[in-house]
Amino acid sequence: MLGVCAYTHDSAAALLVDGALVGFAEEERLVGDKHTKVFPTQAVDWLLRDANLSRADIAAVGYNFQPAGYLRALTDTPTHLVRSATRARAVPRARNVLKVYRRTRARLTMLAQEFPAAQVTPVLHHRAHGLYAFVSSGYDTAAVLVVDSLGETQTTTLAHARHSSTTCDYRVIDQVTDPASLGYAYGAVTEHLGWRRGDEEGTVMALAALGDPGRFADLMARAIPMTEHGFALDPGLFPLRVLSRRFARVSPTFIHATCPTRRPDHPVEQVHADLAAALQQRTEQVMLHLTRRVQRLTGARRLCLSGGVAANCVAVGAIVAEDLFDEVHVPPAPGDSGTAIGAAAAVHLDRGLSRPTGLTAQCYLGPHYPGLELPPHPRPGLAARRPAHAARFLAEQLANGLIVGLFHGRLEAGPRALGNRSILASPLRPDVVDRLNRTVKFREPFRPFAPVVLAEVAPRYFTLPQLAPYMSIASGVTDRARRTIPAIVHTNGTARVQTVTPRQNPFLADVLTEFARLTGVPVLINTSLNVKGKPICGTPDMAVDCLIQSGLDALMIEGWWIIKCESATASGDSSVPVWSTRRMAGAATAGC
Repeated sequence: MLGVCAYTHDSAAALLVDGALVGFAEEERLVGDKHTKVFPTQAVDWLLRDANLSRADIAAVGYNFQPAGYLRALTDTPTHLVRSATRARAVPRARNVLKVYRRTRARLTMLAQEFPAAQVTPVLHHRAHGLYAFVSSGYDTAAVLVVDSLGETQTTTLAHARHSSTTCDYRVIDQVTDPASLGYAYGAVTEHLGWRRGDEEGTVMALAALGDPGRFADLMARAIPMTEHGFALDPGLFPLRVLSRRFARVSPTFIHATCPTRRPDHPVEQVHADLAAALQQRTEQVMLHLTRRVQRLTGARRLCLSGGVAANCVAVGAIVAEDLFDEVHVPPAPGDSGTAIGAAAAVHLDRGLSRPTGLTAQCYLGPHYPGLELPPHPRPGLAARRPAHAARFLAEQLANGLIVGLFHGRLEAGPRALGNRSILASPLRPDVVDRLNRTVKFREPFRPFAPVVLAEVAPRYFTLPQLAPYMSIASGVTDRARRTIPAIVHTNGTARVQTVTPRQNPFLADVLTEFARLTGVPVLINTSLNVKGKPICGTPDMAVDCLIQSGLDALMIEGWWIIKCESATASGDSSVPVWSTRRMAGAATAGC
C-alpha cells in the first residue's frame, strides 16, 4: 500500500508491505526544490526499487485529501454574505473552494492513471495527520491533537485513539473549522514580517524570544479569541481565507495597529520582534487551552500532537511543562509530508487489517547509499579519503573546532536533521553560532542552533522530563548548560534538544561518546545539512554541493572524509556527479 502527499506542498510517499512501513521519502530532498508540490516520482521510484516492486504491485493508494470535505465549506457562504466583515470575500471564497474540490478530484484520477492496478482512496487530511502521530507513538491509547492551517475544512481536531488486539479505533470528538485557523494566523503574520509563509514560521518563533509580547498582547487576544470549544479569528484583523494568493491575509486595520509590512531585504526592528513575541505567546496560550480540553474530553494520560503547528517546539515545550500528560509525542514529520504515512495507515486499517508495524520509534526511513566509493578528488578542488575509525576521527575534528557536514545511513523524516543529514559543530567554541549563521547557513543572526545529547546524560544539561528523539520540544536548561555550553541556549533560556541512544543512532552516539571523551561534554550542535532556502541534502551530490557552496570545513559522507583543497573555491564545478542519484540502496559501486 502506498501513501501519497502531492500537488499541494511537501510532496512525499510512504510504502507499507504486508502491513509494515518499509520506507518514506520527501521529494524535496531528492530533487532539490524545497516544499515541492510535484508528484513524488523520485520518492516512489526509490520505494518500489528498494522493495523489489513495480507500480503494478501496488494494491492500494491513499491520498492525503478528500475532495468531498471541501464542499462543507460552502455551507458557510450565506453566513459570510450576511456579515459585513466577510461579505466581500464570501463569493470569491466559494468559487475557490469549488475550484479546489474539482482539482482534488482530478488528482485522484491522475493517481489512478499512475497506478492502474490500485484502488485509490482519499483520506481526510486531519485523519492522516492524527493516525500517523498515534501509530508512530507506540501508545495503546492516547489523546490526539492536530493543529494546522487547513485540511479540507478542519483546522483543529481533538481525537481519542485506542489500539485493540486487532485494529485501531480513531475517533474525533471535537473540531475547529475554517475560517478559525491557528496555522493561518501564524502564517499570515510570518508573511507580514517579511518571511515566507509555509516555510519560515520557525524564524518568527526564534525572533519572538527577542521581543516584548506585552506590546501587542491585547491585539493578539482580540485577533485570536479563545472560545469554549477552541478559538476563533477576528475577520477584521485576519480576513476571511480565500484559497488564492491574490487575497491578503492581514487587514489594513492589523497593519495600522502593528507596523507596515516588512520587505525581506529590510532590517529587522524591535517592533517586528515584539509582534512575533505576541503571536508566539498567543499561540502557546491557545495550544494550552486546546490541550487542556482534549485531556478533559479523553481522560488520556498520553498526548500525540501533529499538524504544522506541532512543529512549534516552544509551544510543545509549554505543553510538556504544563504536566497534564505523562508523555507527549510529536512524530518526526508532523507537517504535511507525514500525512503520506498516515494515508497509507488509514487505507490499511480501513481494510480491517491489524495495526501497521514499523512506525514506532522510526525516523530514519529514506534512501541510503551503502557501498559508496569515491575517487581521491570527487570534484575539482576537493580531496577525499577514508579514515580508519570514522566516529573517533569526526569527534576529533569537531573538538578541534571544525564545522562538518555528516551524511550517513538512511535519510531522516521530517523538517529536523536528526544526525544522518546534519551539520555538526562543537558548542564549546564562542564564535560557533555566528560562524554557522553567517558563513555556513547564510541566515539571520538571531536564529539559535539545537543541541544533540546522549540520552543517558541529558538531565545534566536539560530540564525536559522525557526523551526528545526528534528534536520536537524546547527544553529548559540547567546551570551546567548555561555555564559550559551557552552557545546552544537561546535568548529565552531554552534549547530545542535532541536526545540520542546507541539503539536509535549508533554512529551519532559513538561520535558523541568520543567527543565527550575528548572534551568532557557529551553535547554537539546539530543543524540540518543545507543552506537557507534549500532542502536538507538527500543525495550525495547535494551534500557535496553544500560543502562547495558554503563555509563548511569538511564533509563526512558514508565514512569518507572530504575537504576543500587549498586551491578550492566556492565556485568549483558542481556539475560533475559524485554519485548517480538514480543509484541508491543496493548498488555496489559508485559512478564519479
